[in-house]
Amino acid sequence: MKKLGPERLQVNYHCPVEATVDIIGGKWKSVILFHLLDGKKRFGELRRMLPDVTQRMLTLQLRELEEDGIVHRHVYREVPPRVEYSLTEFGKSLEPILVQMRDWGDRYMQTLMERKRRMAGG
Repeated sequence: MKKLGPERLQVNYHCPVEATVDIIGGKWKSVILFHLLDGKKRFGELRRMLPDVTQRMLTLQLRELEEDGIVHRHVYREVPPRVEYSLTEFGKSLEPILVQMRDWGDRYMQTLMERKRRMAGG
């Protein structure tokens, strides 16, 4: 996992795809970003949308996305404190990529189902 802090700025990429995968890659980041496309979410909402992610992992992923300038974290000064996450303007520029990932995933899942049916039916 990438380190948080100024040392993250010292990454040397050899290819733009490498930079993109570094920022949105992994099991959870792109899914988190996809759920933020339709607006801000509280931490608990994201946890419910991602039932298999641990609280610690979600926190780490959100911190990294915030540090990378992709996600904005807004803390409301109330008791108990309320925190909302949203995409920054730069983060919103990922929308076409995330939508294409969703569309490709839909096609892939359909292909898997068709293959499974063919294998079961002979």
